[in-house]
Amino acid sequence: MELCGPCRFGGWDADKNPVAIPHPAPWIDVAAVAKDQTTNAMSLFPGMLSPACISEYGLDLGKEIIHSKKGGRIRAVTSSPRVLEGGRPSLVLADETHHWLNQNDGLAMMAAIRRNLGKSRDGAARVLEITNAHLVDEGSAAEATYEAWRQSDGKLNGVYYDATESPPIEDIKDLPRVREGLVAARGDSTWVDIDRILQEITDPTTSESISRRYYLNQVWAAASEEWLPTGAWAARAVSAKIPDGAQVMLGIDGSYNDDSTAVVAASCAQSPHIEVVGCWEQPEAQEGEWTVPILEVEDAIRAACKKWRVKEIAFDPYRWARTMQVLSREQLPVVDYPQSPERMIPATQRFQEAVTNGTLTHSGDERLARHIGNCVVKPDSRGARIRKETKWSPRKIDLAIAAVMAYDRAAGRPQRGAGWLTYLKGELAKQQEVAAPSNGEVEPPEAPPPAGRPRDYLLGVGQELPKHPSGCKHRWKQPEGYCVLCGSRREN
Repeated sequence: MELCGPCRFGGWDADKNPVAIPHPAPWIDVAAVAKDQTTNAMSLFPGMLSPACISEYGLDLGKEIIHSKKGGRIRAVTSSPRVLEGGRPSLVLADETHHWLNQNDGLAMMAAIRRNLGKSRDGAARVLEITNAHLVDEGSAAEATYEAWRQSDGKLNGVYYDATESPPIEDIKDLPRVREGLVAARGDSTWVDIDRILQEITDPTTSESISRRYYLNQVWAAASEEWLPTGAWAARAVSAKIPDGAQVMLGIDGSYNDDSTAVVAASCAQSPHIEVVGCWEQPEAQEGEWTVPILEVEDAIRAACKKWRVKEIAFDPYRWARTMQVLSREQLPVVDYPQSPERMIPATQRFQEAVTNGTLTHSGDERLARHIGNCVVKPDSRGARIRKETKWSPRKIDLAIAAVMAYDRAAGRPQRGAGWLTYLKGELAKQQEVAAPSNGEVEPPEAPPPAGRPRDYLLGVGQELPKHPSGCKHRWKQPEGYCVLCGSRREN
């Protein structure tokens, strides 16, 4: 309408009715903080315009800048306050402004847009914000507009606010009320499948905040929510331990003095098993004086590498760069695992799904259960992560963080080491083959190998394989070029 139709006040007719006229020089900006958002908005234009309109105005749809032969244009802009500055748009379509935050330049974009609109001819330029219900206290552009309108009792000059929201619902588990709310929030969008949305809301991995904001369109002050359903973690406990020599991933969440430091192992199996390696917490009597015994933590990691075949030691590098360097020089498999939202949000989701779906087990460690129980979830625009109830809370969650890291690496990484197992099986097969002597007679087969582990048969009972190549006195298999003790391959 802004580009092609009568959209401005042009006076009164003989019957004193308002007359609409086209804008003489329409300039429309479709603005968002991500390119995909502007693409979604502009992809709607072909279905909104008739062939006659497209032909009359000479519109070339499908481009980032659409020109009209009568002088107007539409352009897409993303996260570019400097590009927006000084523009003369007659209309700005601000898309998904609940995602416009300070950290993605969304607030700076909105400030530039408002400055441009304020300098427009006769003050007739305008901005249309399209948004879901915002998250309270996140500081989005949508929240700023809403609060300005709310605090003026809906009488803010120049602002028209319209939202199709669900009526208040006390209990999100009251499905009949939720269904009524979805019908109300849907409005005239009758193509929305209410039953399908109900499935999403009742999914245990969907938080109440997401359900209320994105499906019921309710502005919601997200309280901290319990991470795992009651009893779900305890139900995954088993009496088993990770066997010696098993392939594992280690997750380490460390601190320096106040928070605890945790080392957790996850077995590289179809259903990973979680086991605590160590946890160092500040004793109450030493508050303010205690520091993490870093050398003890390093020794515990080394001991774990001797006990199991550790494929990765996942560290958040913050404050632990020295330990990472020391262990790397010892040829231990240290990897960076920064606890960024991009990494921790999906990892948290995978861990939660594994617990609720029963595809994860643990050894029932009370310390880990306590840290799991201390976790709360408070979602933001990027998703949900586990965290402490408050920044300064004494209720620690470091074991839970380390468990999420270890599980993420164990469940998300292809299992390795099959080559060594194949080699052991091959050696056993060779030693059980029937030998053909030179006289052509066949000797009777040897007795079957003794019961026990294959390496006991190959190396002799009590001869332990090194748990890591760094401590192995290699015995190379020729011409294949790998060590029959630890399985590592000769570089040259």
